[in-house]
Amino acid sequence: MPKLLMILGAVLLAAGAWMAWGPKIPFLGKLPGDILIRKESYTFYFQVVTCLVLSLIVTLLIRWFG
Repeated sequence: MPKLLMILGAVLLAAGAWMAWGPKIPFLGKLPGDILIRKESYTFYFQVVTCLVLSLIVTLLIRWFG
């Protein structure tokens, strides 16, 4: 149980940092390959390449520290 609480705390900390500093990173979410569709009444935004890059970075960090 304590391990689960520590993991949950780390996830919440990372999510908070992402919300605070994520929009300030200029290239994040605007990479070539990200899908943006704007219509009159809605906007659809899917960050395909950004998700892949972040997944690669997290995977490399886990393998390096693990």
